[in-house]
Amino acid sequence: MSMSDEINTLEDLQAVAGEAAMPEVELTPREPVIDDLGRSYATGKRKDAVARVWIKPGSGKVTVNGKEQNEYFARPVLQMILAQPFGITNTAGQFDVVATVKGGGLSGQAGAVKHGVSKALQLYDPSPCNVKRVFFNSSCLIYLQTTVIK
Repeated sequence: MSMSDEINTLEDLQAVAGEAAMPEVELTPREPVIDDLGRSYATGKRKDAVARVWIKPGSGKVTVNGKEQNEYFARPVLQMILAQPFGITNTAGQFDVVATVKGGGLSGQAGAVKHGVSKALQLYDPSPCNVKRVFFNSSCLIYLQTTVIK
């Protein structure tokens, strides 16, 4: 007799599932990944841009390629993109960011820095309220590679 013949109702399925219940697995909390200088590092990517991002507790200062955020990303839209990970985690003004970014245009670079900041925040404090799920649902941790077809 096949499995489809035996399971015809929801109660039958629950009975079978109850018999084959998986053993309890203890999940150990992830440890923060912080270097000797108190920073977390992550790499972010967006289109052709790649950003190396370091975050550490501070006053909220953002430096990109040696320039202030407002100087490097002059358009307000790009500045909003960089602020999204901090807004999602309610940590605005709590971390200093140092990023080096190469490749792509300014929009792709802003997205790469955002991706790197999101990953670095997750590594700095992996415990609060399933941070990865919050970031993923808001598309901060999704690496979007787009290809132009010519």
